[in-house]
Amino acid sequence: MKPDPTPAGGPDPYGNPDAEPEWLRVDWREHLRTVELDGARVNYVELGDGPAVLFVHGLSGSWQNWLEQIPHFARSHRVLALDLPGFGDSEMPEWPLSIEGYGTLLFDFCAALGVERSAVVGNSMGGFVAAEAVSREQALFERLVLVSAAGVSHAEMRKGPTAVMGRMAAATAPIGLKVQQRALLRPGMRRIAFQQIAQHPLRLRRELLWEQFVHGAAKPGFLPALTDLVGYDLLDRLEDVELPTLIVWGREDRIVPSDDAAGYSRRLRNSRTLIYGDTGHLPQLERPLRFNRDLEEFLGLR
Repeated sequence: MKPDPTPAGGPDPYGNPDAEPEWLRVDWREHLRTVELDGARVNYVELGDGPAVLFVHGLSGSWQNWLEQIPHFARSHRVLALDLPGFGDSEMPEWPLSIEGYGTLLFDFCAALGVERSAVVGNSMGGFVAAEAVSREQALFERLVLVSAAGVSHAEMRKGPTAVMGRMAAATAPIGLKVQQRALLRPGMRRIAFQQIAQHPLRLRRELLWEQFVHGAAKPGFLPALTDLVGYDLLDRLEDVELPTLIVWGREDRIVPSDDAAGYSRRLRNSRTLIYGDTGHLPQLERPLRFNRDLEEFLGLR
């Protein structure tokens, strides 16, 4: 059963009503960086100064999953958003992709950039990775934010059927990318192509959808990352996590069911859960004004 939506407590439009959102006015080339880590070359963006906040994207994602957040929080924070190895513009690493390996990568990434403690915000698989990292090394982080995070129902899935579906998805990804590119020009196709991840694709800017999928689709990390996250169980370790945690979910999420939020909240005892009504798998992009306001409050900016 889907959880009841949480009252917004303020303006809650779907999408960004600004004629020109802030992220469109940023020259991102000035903020792109790379760092060589142990067995991995990682692409990332960095803006702002102050306490660090680290954004981690999901499966088939990239740092562009946080376009609505990066310039906003750079006013008060040192914002870091990376492409996990095998996704975006980060190459496949020398080590096998795994949730555990990605968790270690976050430690190495922060150490290489001189980040002693940070808030970490993860969407979908990125939430799973963030939870993995925090459950192993709480002292490296100040706060945890899980946004439609994988890791609860996935712990009970079987790898075999998922691997078959993953191989099929990987094989058809180039065709799917071409379909999605054409779909951006036609409203009917756009709704069909993107309705699995967003509740109302036609109410999101075409530029925003383009940035998500041109950087995220048909990447080599998809199949190995998908295969490893299925059946990986960290749930018992979460009961020892004492960090303040914010759990945000779209009630109509078709990728990770919204009742998984309760699975996290039961184990993360120092947590608060917000359920966004009429919202899909990407609350940070579907309802950026509300999400940024809620994250500001959680970070102590309000």
